[in-house]
Amino acid sequence: MRPDGGPDRSYDATGSIDGPDSTPSGRVYRGWYVVAGGFVGAFVVFGLSYAFGVFLEPIQRDLGLSRSAVSLVFSLQTVVIYLAAAVLGVLADRFGVRRLLAVGAATLAIGGLWTSRTDSYAGLLVAYGVLTAVGLGAIYVVSYATVPRWFQRRRGLATGVATAGLGIGMVAMSPAASALVGVLEWRLALLALVLAATAAVAVVTPLFADDPASSGTETGEEFPDGVPEREPPDWATYRRELAAIATSRTFLLVFSGWVLVYATLYAVLVHIVPYAGDAGLGGGTGAFALAAIGATTAVARVGIGGLADRFGRVRTFVACSAVMGASTLCLPVVDSAAGLYGFAVVFGIAYGGNGALLSPLTVDLFGTANPNAIFGLVSISFAVSGLVAPWAAGLTYDLAGTYAPAFVGAGIVGLLGAGFVAAAGTET
Repeated sequence: MRPDGGPDRSYDATGSIDGPDSTPSGRVYRGWYVVAGGFVGAFVVFGLSYAFGVFLEPIQRDLGLSRSAVSLVFSLQTVVIYLAAAVLGVLADRFGVRRLLAVGAATLAIGGLWTSRTDSYAGLLVAYGVLTAVGLGAIYVVSYATVPRWFQRRRGLATGVATAGLGIGMVAMSPAASALVGVLEWRLALLALVLAATAAVAVVTPLFADDPASSGTETGEEFPDGVPEREPPDWATYRRELAAIATSRTFLLVFSGWVLVYATLYAVLVHIVPYAGDAGLGGGTGAFALAAIGATTAVARVGIGGLADRFGRVRTFVACSAVMGASTLCLPVVDSAAGLYGFAVVFGIAYGGNGALLSPLTVDLFGTANPNAIFGLVSISFAVSGLVAPWAAGLTYDLAGTYAPAFVGAGIVGLLGAGFVAAAGTET
């Protein structure tokens, strides 16, 4: 019995669950099965989360809320996803990734069902903002933090492929949500998406395993210096190591940089659909702009992730983050569908580049030991930006009647965040 709760067996090159964990030369490396599972996990987490913009106006009308109040639901969900990931990452290191995925899928389904039946703002906050978020947090930390443990030589490429699921999720989920809302009321549309996502996670859970060492996998040339051994943690030492990392200058620079960079992302993804409607372009145009961001980020994650292995992952992350900020500064002058799609392509490529390098960046800077816990800790930065940015953009709109100040401000802080991560890279 392995730490993840499964028996000592895995998939062979033909996909049989009864095949040996070791991968003979010439067969598909076991780590690519983990990549496939991570792809589906990223698809589910961010496809569902970022499709919330499609539901914003229907929820607002149905419950009689302000735009900033509904935006707060997304902000709360984002906070809980990443706070949960920080806690659940420790549990994944302790009890195994498969068990955590099973708990996450069950929690997501319960939260989606409750959301579809609530008729109050408080119920919406708890069911969608908290319960579904806990499920998504479990899926997120396993999908992102497990893949780097299986790769060294091709770490950027592998995580790029896995996290490309985020972009494909956006391509599929936002238009699907828009189409479902057009024929169903928003409650049933959201429930259908959540249940489909839960089923997808259940299907890929057996693809995961903690790392090559614990499963006895032959890694070939992937680890030129040998596979790092994963020893059972001494919890006193474990806590001291995590505390030392969390208080280091490098960690604080990365954390602050991610807060600022992803404030740009959350302001754009939550408000681009209503922005398109206010500009006279139609909500459908905004939904397809979200899909365009998703499509370009999916392609960029694979391409840029692979290039970053050659040209430097920190340097590539910083460059992509800077482009995200600069392009957002230009968004207030966009007044046509073609212009909005052009913005979506540029923003999506940049977001794809830095998104592919999130977990490799933490492993490169902080090591391969206990990656779920470390990645979960630094991901609290997303909770901060996810809480503040969508709500602040919605409040700006309520007060000023325009999104221009919000997008300009988001662009500026994104550029500042890129500078913080660049400084962190000089610390190692």
